[in-house]
Amino acid sequence: MRIVFDCRYTRIGQHDGISRFTAGLVGELGKRHPVTMLINDHRQLELLPELPWQLVSGPTSPLEPFVALQVKRLKPDIVFSPMQTMGSLGRDYRLLLTLHDLIYYENRTPPRNLPWPVRLLWRLYHLAWWPQRVLLNRADRVVTVSETTAGLIAEHRLTKREVTVVPNASDELGRPELPRQRPTRGRLVYMGSFMPYKGVDTLVRAAAKLPDHELHLMSRIGDEERRRLTRLAPDARIVFHDGASDEEYAELLSNATALVHASRAEGFGIPLVEAMRLGTPIVVSDIPIFREIGGDAALYFDPNDPDDLVRAVRDLEAGDQWTRRSELAVERAAGYTWAASAERLLKLMQRTVAEQGGRRTRRRRA
Repeated sequence: MRIVFDCRYTRIGQHDGISRFTAGLVGELGKRHPVTMLINDHRQLELLPELPWQLVSGPTSPLEPFVALQVKRLKPDIVFSPMQTMGSLGRDYRLLLTLHDLIYYENRTPPRNLPWPVRLLWRLYHLAWWPQRVLLNRADRVVTVSETTAGLIAEHRLTKREVTVVPNASDELGRPELPRQRPTRGRLVYMGSFMPYKGVDTLVRAAAKLPDHELHLMSRIGDEERRRLTRLAPDARIVFHDGASDEEYAELLSNATALVHASRAEGFGIPLVEAMRLGTPIVVSDIPIFREIGGDAALYFDPNDPDDLVRAVRDLEAGDQWTRRSELAVERAAGYTWAASAERLLKLMQRTVAEQGGRRTRRRRA
């Protein structure tokens, strides 16, 4: 079975969510079966494992609808893409496409790193459900990263294809000394973007009511947004990191009181797993996907209510709550590994190729 893995969504320099999903999954898959990676920029190789690769056009190129004509030269039996937008015209191989979430149907502001023509198409695309159905039904099977998103795909009848959950996971961020000791300083950590649906305003307002805690905002941030958040809660003790290496992030998480997240919609939540793996409790918004990931290890709050976040943080500090939640977090995180997800993906690939071979045999006999 010849496998081609679309790695063209790998970021340059530092991962985002889909980039990390790509690198983590292809790395473990490559340990189990020969894989050829598709890239569109040699710099992507810095964040990818050492596997065979092929250079093709980029996913936002005008050539994308016809990228299958380039991929066919590799003679793959099956191609996996971590997105649902990979071009497929003229393909003669099995195709697995991925839908991570449905966030942008409610929150239509597109990612800021996309070119403006793509941002415009992004907005138009999410005005109706039928374009998503067209994209997904081009695949032989569809992959998603959580049971929550799988349920939404079924609820909105987005595809006639079988949907398989291949969960997200987290990279190794060091080897903490477990069990963790309760930190002596109050530090709350947020890792994520500053898109409106992420609820960072709630975090900042709550921080102003927690004078004994610092709120560490890890991601890169523009000057205007920094000023806005500072004005929003002048009394809050906010530390703007404006980006951090994995080592810096792991060091802070390993000494934090909790990871906090006030998002109103997610497809998964890699930062939650990262924190739990290090024994850091998570205090997160009460939404279905965070319930799926955090289970009974997490403390939950209303993402629109800063006072409810304050209440959850104070509950974490009561008695032995912090130590108990830390232990539960480590147990919970053990269920999310790239190795387990790669095994699930490989079995899906083998089944998809085998079933197609069986159909071809039956047609020949007929």
